[in-house]
Amino acid sequence: MIRAIRGATTAENTKENIIGNTRQLLEEIVKSNSLEIDQIVSILFTCTKDLNAAYPAVAAREMGITHAALMCVQEMDVVGSLPRCIRVQVTVAIDIPQKDVRHIYLKEARALRPDLLHD
Repeated sequence: MIRAIRGATTAENTKENIIGNTRQLLEEIVKSNSLEIDQIVSILFTCTKDLNAAYPAVAAREMGITHAALMCVQEMDVVGSLPRCIRVQVTVAIDIPQKDVRHIYLKEARALRPDLLHD
């Protein structure tokens, strides 16, 4: 089965902060969904226009995600949207029901999907 796992976090516009916060987000997605790196098919990263100091995909490569397709794009610039936000959509090959997938929202991005927050 193929599942999509969503997540988001926020960061300051420095290379270290973008990569560090993206790594934290990806590690939490992997841990919360009991994933193995080879189950990751692809990851789509988006950043708001105010984050341009680094590609968030660098964090995935540093974690050993070297065979999955990675793509970084700029998020739509919607008036009033959350600034300094990194969003991910991780496509994985796992055999669990969609209702059991754990989507992860960290830092200020928790406000984006309070319905998906876990204790």
